[in-house]
Amino acid sequence: MSFLDKSINEFTDVLASKASVPGGGGASALVGAVGVALGSMVGALTVGKKKYADVEAEIIELMKKAEEVRAAMLRQIDEDAVVFEPLSKAYGLPKDTEEQKAEKARIMEKCLRDACSVPMEIMVKCCEGIELQKEFAAKGSTLALSDAGVGAAFCRAALQGASLNVFINTKAMTDREYAEELNKKALAMLDKYVPEADAIFESVFGRLKA
Repeated sequence: MSFLDKSINEFTDVLASKASVPGGGGASALVGAVGVALGSMVGALTVGKKKYADVEAEIIELMKKAEEVRAAMLRQIDEDAVVFEPLSKAYGLPKDTEEQKAEKARIMEKCLRDACSVPMEIMVKCCEGIELQKEFAAKGSTLALSDAGVGAAFCRAALQGASLNVFINTKAMTDREYAEELNKKALAMLDKYVPEADAIFESVFGRLKA
């Protein structure tokens, strides 16, 4: 059963349990999807309003992109569980003999790489989500401005959350060259998009604060 088929209560119950999945990666994907959905809400409240007729075509395109990003992030909730579960099992492999140690090391390295793959993809989608929020905040209905700010904050949190799921796995890799390559990519996204999300939030906060 897909985690997407669960109710909010069921999902958070499993998240709160000792089950290996879903974990921080899946939770980050969900938070990111919620953030992107808030951007779509801004768009929906903008389209059809005379005041925003000059940007309507742009908003419609932004909404199409947002739907694609949101759908991808929802899929990533299950995808993250698929790649992480083998790693959680690999930690329990025996290592009593030299042969077992070597086999465990081989399996662990593959599982660590796989476990990084989806969080890296979640990070990419979070960056796209932040770019979308920037546009929705700048061009969307001022009546929904707060939603763009919340969306930016959620995408930022999801980006940082997914990064931790990359770093915890790269830290355990024996192939340090590959690990540092992934770290470099993740850090580059954080360095660019965390400040960008903060700027969006601060802009919205400044426009709303009495």
